[in-house]
This record gives sequence, C-alpha cells and structure tokens, in this order.
Amino acid sequence: MAARPKKAKTAAPAAEAKPDLSLIREQIDAVDARLHALINTRAQLAQQVGISKHKDGHKVDFYRPEREAQVLRKALDRNQGGPLRDEEVLRLFREIMSACLAQEKPLKVAFLGPEGTFTQAAVLKHFGHSVRALSLASIDEVFQEVQAGSADFGVVPVENSTEGTVNNTLDRFLNTSLHICGEVELRIHHNLLGRMKGLEEIERVCAHPQALGQCRGWLDEHLPNAERVPVSSNAEGARRARDERGTAAIASDTAAEIYGLDILSPKIEDNQDNTTRFLVIGRKLLRPSGTDKTTILVSPDDGDASGALLRLLEPFARHGVSLTRIESRPSRRRKWHYVFFIDIEGHAEDAKLAKALSALEKRASLFRVLGSYPQAIL
Repeated sequence: MAARPKKAKTAAPAAEAKPDLSLIREQIDAVDARLHALINTRAQLAQQVGISKHKDGHKVDFYRPEREAQVLRKALDRNQGGPLRDEEVLRLFREIMSACLAQEKPLKVAFLGPEGTFTQAAVLKHFGHSVRALSLASIDEVFQEVQAGSADFGVVPVENSTEGTVNNTLDRFLNTSLHICGEVELRIHHNLLGRMKGLEEIERVCAHPQALGQCRGWLDEHLPNAERVPVSSNAEGARRARDERGTAAIASDTAAEIYGLDILSPKIEDNQDNTTRFLVIGRKLLRPSGTDKTTILVSPDDGDASGALLRLLEPFARHGVSLTRIESRPSRRRKWHYVFFIDIEGHAEDAKLAKALSALEKRASLFRVLGSYPQAIL
C-alpha cells in the first residue's frame, strides 16, 4: 500500500497589524481643526449675508427656507455610502446653519407648548437648537404671535398618519393672512410615563386626544380599566403624572426627562409608522426650491351645485398636475357650505401649476394660495 503524500505545511496567517491609535487620534485632531476653520469661514459668510438684511432688522428677511432646503438636499446627495446615516448628516448641517444664522440674534419660533411636546421637537428638527422657541398654550396663540410680528415663524400640527387632520390648524387659515413656509414630518413614538412601580397602580392615563387614539389598541390590552383623560397636550399629561398619584401619561422621552418621570413602557403606539406632519407658518411667500409643495384654499362658485368639486379639480387633470391631499372644512359663511384645502405637487410659479391655478381661480368664489414651500426632507 502506497504511503499517502504528506501535506505541505501552510504558513500561519500573519497577525493583522493593530492600528496605531495615537496616529489615528492625531489625524482626527487635524480633521477637527480643518472642520473648525471651515465652520468659522461659513459663519463669516453668513454675517456678510446679514449685512443685506432689511433695514428694520428682522433676520426673517434673509433667512430663506427654500435656500436652506437646497443646502440640505445637496448634503444628502453627497452622502452616498455614508458611513453616517442621512438623518445624522441632515441634523449636523441643520445645526451648523442654525448657529450661523443666530450670530446676531436668533429667530423667534412660536410653537404649541408646553415644553416637551412633539411640536417642540418639530421646531428643533426644522430650525435647529440655535433658535428662540416660544412655548404657547394654543394653536390660535401661535398664529396670533406670528401675525403680530412677535415671532418670526410658528410651527403647528396639521395631520397625523393614523388619526387624521388637526382641524383647528386648518380653520385658522380662514381668518389669517399668514402663509405656509415649510412642512416637517416627525416619526412619533409614544411612551407610557409615570412614577409608579407597575401598571397595576395606574388609575388614569392623561394625554392629548390624538395620542390616546394612536395608542388605543395597546391601552385596550394592557390598561382596560384605567380612565383615559384627554388633556390639551401630552406635556400637560406628563405634568399631571408628575403631580398626581395614580396618574400616568403618554408622551415623548423628552417629556420624561423634563418632568422627571420613568418610562413604564416604551413605544406603545399601535402603528410603528406613526407620523405627524407639521406646518411652518410665516408672513411671506417663498421662491421655488426645486422640490416644492403648494397648498391652496378654495371654495366653489356660489351658483355651483352638482359637480362643484369636479369642476374645481378639472384644471389640475387637464394640465397634468398631481394632488396629494384634499380636505374639506365648513366655510362658516352659511350652513352646508364648504371650503377645500388642497395640497399640490410643485410651486405656484411652475408653468403647468400656474396655468391650472389661473383656470381654477376663475371657477371659485374663494381662492387663495396659502403657500408654496419645500417638501419635507426625511
């Protein structure tokens, strides 16, 4: 029997050289220095832009949401392959722009408070942390502060992907000259907050009606006997949970920190894709950003009866314009008379949309462009 040939010995793989941490840290320090210098250069250029602001001194005159949207989209385009996630890149650039803009005086942005609401989170996502956020008690007050010029912009909720429209926001546009200057989409994660040791100690759950609706299934399963108490905001619910024995709240993790509450159960929303859309309101119409949305307020001619809505919508089909949302509200002019809020793809200055709007205006008893504004980015 022939002997088997011996296998040749293979050399052991060479040990992978460990990176020189001190060298890497030196490189990081060098990159940080270059980044810092570039950020300072950007801030100096922002100061030069500020020189051309209106003589009344309002920074809103040179803060251009459409320009900011263009900058953020370019940042996303450059981020192919990461390693930072798109959301992180957007957040970093947003904060740099926010800090540069606030060198002289920060923008004043009113929002539906109190502190710890998702509306405040929408303010920070859209404007960054270098703004002066003004917490107000109602949507009406937000509109009033912006209308009076006490705030440069306002942020209000307008719809939720689960619970639908915030009617009070739409109704305020019937009696104001303010415009829509932007939109923010915010993923909503609800947490059950409280100071008790277990769910069995909960007697009542306080939250905004929208939040109670978005967590209905979870509450039915885990707290079927607890009273559900609607309050003006989730932050108000968190305050009550802090101060009242047996009271829990549905709110954000930010609210838990502000009001010193424990997260008894995280992410209790029934729909994990739960998203709320917010509108940024201001006093001026915007120029095109390249990827825009337009919202109009329109009502049929008083003489129209059957087919009134179809007659209003026909110009959009004829000119190849896409609609993304239609909502009706009572006009308050007479009973059973309605106005329509319509969201449209594109800017009012776009050729096709401009023709459609011109045709529509001739058919309507009430027509107003509430705003053309950059579409929400992530």
